[in-house]
Amino acid sequence: MNRSAAEVLKQYWNYDSFRDLQEEIVQAVWEGHDTLALLPTGGGKSICFQVPTLMKEGLCLVVSPLVALMKDQVQNLRKKGITAFAIYAGMSRKEVMATFHLAASSNCRFLYVSPERLETDLFKEYLPALRVSLIAVDEAHCISHWGYDFRPPYLRIADIREELPGVPVLALTATATPRIQEDICQKLKMVRPRIYIQSFLRPNLSLSVHQTNTVQNKMLEILQRLPGCSIIYCRTRKRTEEVSDQLNKHEVSADFYHAGLTSDDRSEKQKAWMKNSLRVMVCTHAFGMGIDKPDVRLVIHADVPDNLENYYQQAGRAGRDGKKSYAVLLYHEKMLEDLEVLHKSQFPSVDYIRKIYQGLSNYLQVPLGTHEVAYGFDVQDFLKKFSFQSKMAQAALQELQQEDYITLNDPIFFPSTVHILADRDQLNQFEKEQPSLDPLIKTLLRTYSGICDHPVAIHEKALAFQLKISAEDVLKGLIELHRFQIAKYNPQKETPEIYFNRPRCKSSDIRINEQAYRLRKEQFLKRVEGMMAFVRTTGCRSVAILSYFGEPNATDCGICDNCVKKQKETLTQTNHRP
Repeated sequence: MNRSAAEVLKQYWNYDSFRDLQEEIVQAVWEGHDTLALLPTGGGKSICFQVPTLMKEGLCLVVSPLVALMKDQVQNLRKKGITAFAIYAGMSRKEVMATFHLAASSNCRFLYVSPERLETDLFKEYLPALRVSLIAVDEAHCISHWGYDFRPPYLRIADIREELPGVPVLALTATATPRIQEDICQKLKMVRPRIYIQSFLRPNLSLSVHQTNTVQNKMLEILQRLPGCSIIYCRTRKRTEEVSDQLNKHEVSADFYHAGLTSDDRSEKQKAWMKNSLRVMVCTHAFGMGIDKPDVRLVIHADVPDNLENYYQQAGRAGRDGKKSYAVLLYHEKMLEDLEVLHKSQFPSVDYIRKIYQGLSNYLQVPLGTHEVAYGFDVQDFLKKFSFQSKMAQAALQELQQEDYITLNDPIFFPSTVHILADRDQLNQFEKEQPSLDPLIKTLLRTYSGICDHPVAIHEKALAFQLKISAEDVLKGLIELHRFQIAKYNPQKETPEIYFNRPRCKSSDIRINEQAYRLRKEQFLKRVEGMMAFVRTTGCRSVAILSYFGEPNATDCGICDNCVKKQKETLTQTNHRP
């Protein structure tokens, strides 16, 4: 194969040139070097492993914790005619086996795998047949104990390297301090790694922080003063809905977005915003991953994030087209007071964590010894039924994930499926007894091959169109087929899932690494301190950010609120000189 990087870029993406550092990273990976790439939000990380993979033979194994992003990238690659698959927690053993078999036997170029899948027997069994030529580790900061989003399953990536001698690793992240960069290279057992760091400086992005007792009024004032597409980040789902409602009442076109919405709702809202038929998206951190909209003019934070990594990643979604843009953080003193004591709810006692584990096991009715099973999980219903305090309970669930007892997945969309269970004679007899269902059965058999052998994804609206009846009547018919045990019908669902990584044990047997837990708490407090220092600094905001991420020699940006204020004071002093 051995096509040039420029040829691949032009053929599949129709780009004439690479962005900053992309070409150097692609070349290093193609030459077989272990590589660490730090590219801020919007820097085009996926191209850095997709292009070198397509330049040669073999498959790229992509490790990513973001199921929604995996599915997005697989879909985008397939649209370009590139074979790609994804395997993540929550898929049945049969689905996983089928996907591995397809990846091994087809011309698969990209296999996306969630980190908790790396140690399963199935993965180890199929790994030699996959012809892996590159391992790409997305969100690589998750491998570091020092990071803000440490995930234990990432530590297993180094074990894969022993099974794949000579296969290079590309680690990608948007935000990592020097200490975390060093830790990533060490944990991934990189040999003489090439390290590429795109400067975190955004010369077109004006950062500002405003203290106000009326956040809502200040938002309106800013939106009226600064035209263009905007994002407003809020800490809670409820707040996104409240802010969106208030903006619309003041004739600012807005909608809300959070993980509690169905995929159809999220997709429709995202499309409206992408097409600029909606000006403002009010959202939680669930919005923005993998979204590349260059003309966002304004990002407002209506709450103070608990770390600079998340803040700057979100702020960086403004001005990707290089034009002047603004990131505004609004706060009042109570927000900072709440941030200072946040660690108390974020790091509950070990006894409380055990209590949550027991409650979770009871809620899901998980028998002792059960593992590698996914359960649909309505966290709000769980909290309500057991009267658990939301923040502390969710922190305990997060700690159980950190200790590798469970994996929490974002909502995953599963289409409706039908599996015809009856044989031909039974079908003939049933059609005579229930003639009204005959057209539906015949349409199912004619439309979906393999439906008698295994569950097949179906689309109720498409069936309704073919049968010239309503979708409601199709649904009733499918339920009837299920009731008579002629077919097994599983309606579409979209729910968060919990996956038990270890055999379910007694809550008293839960063991927390208290030294690591204490370390995470200390790191959390340091990140909160970093965020507070950024809010309260009187110096250049860009310099504060760049220093945090290991660029100590930065000069004042000249466009943040503090730099502008300093310039005005200097000008005033100059004008008043005798």
